[in-house]
Amino acid sequence: MRAELEHVEIPGAADAEARAEEVVRRAYAERQPAPRRRSLKPVVVVAVVVALLAAVLSPPGRAFVDRVRRAVGIEGAQPALFSLPTSGRLLVSSDEGVWIAQADGSRRLLGAYDEASWSPFGRFVVAARENEIAALDAEGHVRWTLARRDVRFPRWGGTATDTRIAYIGNGHLRVVAGDGTNDMPAGRADAHPGVAPAWRVGPGFLLGVADAEQAVEALLLSKGGVIWKWPSPRPVRSLEFSDDGTQLLVLQDDRLTVLDSDRGTPISRAEAPDLAAVAYRPGTHAFAELHVSKLGSRVTLEGRTLFSFGGELRGLTWSPDGRWLLVGVPASDQWVFVRADGTHIVAVSNVSEQFRSRSFPRVEGWCCA
Repeated sequence: MRAELEHVEIPGAADAEARAEEVVRRAYAERQPAPRRRSLKPVVVVAVVVALLAAVLSPPGRAFVDRVRRAVGIEGAQPALFSLPTSGRLLVSSDEGVWIAQADGSRRLLGAYDEASWSPFGRFVVAARENEIAALDAEGHVRWTLARRDVRFPRWGGTATDTRIAYIGNGHLRVVAGDGTNDMPAGRADAHPGVAPAWRVGPGFLLGVADAEQAVEALLLSKGGVIWKWPSPRPVRSLEFSDDGTQLLVLQDDRLTVLDSDRGTPISRAEAPDLAAVAYRPGTHAFAELHVSKLGSRVTLEGRTLFSFGGELRGLTWSPDGRWLLVGVPASDQWVFVRADGTHIVAVSNVSEQFRSRSFPRVEGWCCA
């Protein structure tokens, strides 16, 4: 009943909210101290307090305060990314292009690409724009390019001596060698246009993909075909292998499923109606969860809340050493680094300005240990 009442449109609520906002703004604008008049001071103070309380404690007033709190974001935030809280480098996509942010806070623009991902050991980057896929080094030098239609979700996998890049081109899954040769279709079904493929770490080139019918498939490229197929009962949103390659984490609408990566059989299932993102902690089978609802957002690890916020949080990226998590606060243009034990956070403001972006930048990965 309470949930239903919260959605009932109250007549005049919008006007009341505007009046509450105006009261708060007027009180703030008129906050300059007046000449001392002992007989009037208690009356003035009481009147101002009553007006503010009436505005703030009413539902429209509380809504206004919540908006201000979300816009202000995390207090005590650094004005810029002076350094990362631990080792590694960030790969970031913005309106300007793809960037690398070093541990000391320095940034380098690699080029005008829409998205990117790291190579397995962080020596190179694969980047994509609408009709092109390219491999670059960390200095931004282009190693090779391929012209392909509607390129999305480039992902680089393999070993130190043999790598492959999977991507979706014109709605189909394709794979190309790490040196840009032997580009060819992979799999028989059309790829899901909104789900990135995922590589299992190590030899054999096992690739997890979601097809257009929402089934999850495992393609073992060394053997040339699909080794198992799991028909997901709900739409698939993301895929990720554990570092040891034994598990495949499948985020679905309102559910989270862990599959055995060799057989495609479920190991565990959990209902998750407000789950926005998940990410394996490096070197473990534990995974962080980002929950987003109308009441706010929270980051959890193994059922324990590490960080909560009254507005929207976005993205979930682990540091290579598994000690820190990075989440974004779009409304206040901030990044928040959360320590994995939940004891400390580091917030950074003005993220969009630093990456020359009108929209909130997206973290593509944090590499490497």
